[in-house]
Amino acid sequence: MMRLALGTAQFGFSYGVANTNGQVPQESAREIVEYCKSVGIVTLDTAIGYGESELCLGEVGVAGFDVVTKLPSIPEPCADIEAWIIREVCASMSRLHVESLYGLMLHRPEQLLGRYGKEILRSLHRLKDLGLVKKVGISVYSPEQIDAIFALHDFDIIQVPFNLLDRRLVTTGWLNKLSTNGVEVHTRSSFLQGLLLMPRDKIPNKFKAWDFLWDSWHCWLIQNSISAIEGCLAYVLSHSEIDKVVIGVDTRDQLEGIIISTSQHSKMTTFPDISCSNTDLINPTNWDVL
Repeated sequence: MMRLALGTAQFGFSYGVANTNGQVPQESAREIVEYCKSVGIVTLDTAIGYGESELCLGEVGVAGFDVVTKLPSIPEPCADIEAWIIREVCASMSRLHVESLYGLMLHRPEQLLGRYGKEILRSLHRLKDLGLVKKVGISVYSPEQIDAIFALHDFDIIQVPFNLLDRRLVTTGWLNKLSTNGVEVHTRSSFLQGLLLMPRDKIPNKFKAWDFLWDSWHCWLIQNSISAIEGCLAYVLSHSEIDKVVIGVDTRDQLEGIIISTSQHSKMTTFPDISCSNTDLINPTNWDVL
């Protein structure tokens, strides 16, 4: 089974610290999606908040794919939560040209802890009852969010960051707990928005405080004659509890290279110890203040 899933943020806007190509043109997006189909990648990850991503996918055609999208923050005040959510989801499906979604995640799951929490949950279940969505879940930034939200409800699906630097999903025990409870686990940020793929001398100065990690990482790559892409993906895929690893690309050639990389080092079990708990580094939303 192909455990890679295609992330499509780049289809909607310029995304990632290492992105030098900007937003992916529609024709390139078509080539990427068609290649996914040919190699058995069946899951497409998008979001209502990803600019033109859903529109692009709808034009390209996503028949036969499991499409997962994400609901943006619910406005406050909102007179009718259920009506707003159903309207947003129907608009999303219209842009995608699909009759139902494989998965719907909350992009701002912390709202479940607020005054609209119970109404949001009821609305998500209503979507499943109507057959518009197969699985509902949350997209989180940290295990702390999982602690709070899974105390309220067991979801079908979750997306969480996980990579060689950010190993909190494993160290907190949440990967094992989610898998044991039958939750479908999708991970993102395998390359930390491309930071882990950058040549050693191209890493921005604002990350200089972690020079010891970059030195260790690049030394390991040289010693093992392995590319950064290969090392990053081999680490994430070594955790069998992860159902889908979401990766984003700018071109078909990039995706082809990634597919080759996953097959070459699929049995690798030893990795460099470059884990980091400092959220200034492992959470890209904090990078602007570095």
